[in-house]
Amino acid sequence: MLAAERHAAILDRLADRPAVRVSDLAAELEVSEMTVRRDIDALEVRGSLVRVHGGAVRPGSLSSVEAGFDANRIRAADAKQRIAATAMTLLAPGMTVSITGGTTTFALAPLLRHVPGLTVITNSLPLADELHRLHAASPSDDTPEVLVSGGQLTPSKALVGPLATATITSLRADLCLMGAHGVDASAGITTPNLAEADTNRAFARTCGQLVVLADTSKIGVVSLARVTTLDAVAALVTDRPPGADYAALSRILCDPAPDPHLEERR
Repeated sequence: MLAAERHAAILDRLADRPAVRVSDLAAELEVSEMTVRRDIDALEVRGSLVRVHGGAVRPGSLSSVEAGFDANRIRAADAKQRIAATAMTLLAPGMTVSITGGTTTFALAPLLRHVPGLTVITNSLPLADELHRLHAASPSDDTPEVLVSGGQLTPSKALVGPLATATITSLRADLCLMGAHGVDASAGITTPNLAEADTNRAFARTCGQLVVLADTSKIGVVSLARVTTLDAVAALVTDRPPGADYAALSRILCDPAPDPHLEERR
């Protein structure tokens, strides 16, 4: 059986059940457990599943499982680019903006330098590193000043914990752009990482307005720890409007995917 065939078989089994075991897959596919683990690793990089001890689960199916940054980055990539572009319309020259960790907020990196005089407060190592790389590749006076918190690194490559929270609490932002693992009408904004929830609450407390960036796959997802309720969110930036249950969101900014048949209708 080819690798592509095995990958399809693994995903077929995950479509029928919330989790699969390495030992069961090895027996069903008649391959070694090492081969199955390699297949699971490859599928996790693609964002198709989340690897756990002894097997794999569907993305978002466990409230305390946090996928890695690299796996999440390629998931819904087009939607994240559109969300980032829409979020940029909220920024103004000279603004101080805090930006939390995550792959949706990471999509802001190449756009931030187009707003003069920005100061960026972040706990995202990838975002800070990308802003530095972009400035080194093409120096500009408009490159944002970047303030990075300390702290403990999460699988999503965000700095969290008491040190990060203390740093963020000591600063003040005009606007916070926050990524989310889950956005639910009842549970609010949630994350599977307890320390990250605490750090993100500090971001929410120390900004003039809280804006959440989340693609459609995050809507209705509930994770282990609540960051805040929806009524504390000034705006949700997403790629598809949520249902009527999300009336607590006073403002929803949405840039839907381009219609491939639009030109034909014109």
